Amino acid sequence: MTTVAVLIDHRAGVVTRPALEALTLARSLGTPVAVWLGERPSADAAALLGDYGATEVRAVEADARLSAHAATALGAASEDADVVVVISTFVTKEIVTRLAMATGAGVVVDAAGAAMVDGRVETVQTVFAATWNVRTRIESARAIVGIRPNTTQAVPADAAAAATLVPITVELPEIRERVTHVEPGEADEGVPLAEAPVVVSGGRGTGGDYTLVTELAELLGGAVGASRDATDEGWISHEHMVGQTGTTVTPALYVAAGISGAVHHRGGMQASGTIVSINMDPDAPIFEISDFGVVGSLFDVIPQAIERIKEHRAG
Repeated sequence: MTTVAVLIDHRAGVVTRPALEALTLARSLGTPVAVWLGERPSADAAALLGDYGATEVRAVEADARLSAHAATALGAASEDADVVVVISTFVTKEIVTRLAMATGAGVVVDAAGAAMVDGRVETVQTVFAATWNVRTRIESARAIVGIRPNTTQAVPADAAAAATLVPITVELPEIRERVTHVEPGEADEGVPLAEAPVVVSGGRGTGGDYTLVTELAELLGGAVGASRDATDEGWISHEHMVGQTGTTVTPALYVAAGISGAVHHRGGMQASGTIVSINMDPDAPIFEISDFGVVGSLFDVIPQAIERIKEHRAG
């Protein structure tokens, strides 16, 4: 049976939802083993990974902030694995690139899915601003796949696995960089933008007022996004920018409020599950890719949507 090593994304020892998505995907490729970098996981975290099919939790005390350390640690913990699965982020892309160079593995990042075809891993991707769907087969004996958040539904295994904790000792390489101090920046409350199942974005049409956009996002349990125009104006921080040079998102629901739909923005959200757009211009390009479009002012439409959602939940 194919062994699939899954690099587990966790924050302060808490397993993230995308990590469970990766384990769900890994079960379709073979037998999953979890790779945990940093302080050893708690019993509850290990049990959760077992619920999603991990037969082992291979714990390596390595600093994931240094990609050289993380790549070496991941390589040591996945030596017997035919497939390595990670969540596709800026950090993991560098990690798996280093690992692929060291092991000769084939690597695909930003995949929307993966399957075993004729004994080889085949991935699905959306490319060129989500205008093409591409299937890529990794022909090397070892495959590394970076999967986008929200592209696989996290589902527990039919039968929980043992998730045995296996400490891994690895000799880390001498490198010419050293982390001397780490000071986390202030993080917005709620789910990170790239991982959010619902994203509500506001553009130039907000006029800089994100009150309604934020209220709708919170009501739907989602994150707040923005167009480049809005961030360039200084109305909202660049961490919220959705687009080719910002964050690429693939939520189940994307709401674009007051966003015209320039190519730059569409490239960062076009692969979303359902796209709902609100714009006063009936000819706005955003409507070309929308599943539902509302012609009108977001200041009229969003309050009505909020009211109806609250009524529906109360009923």
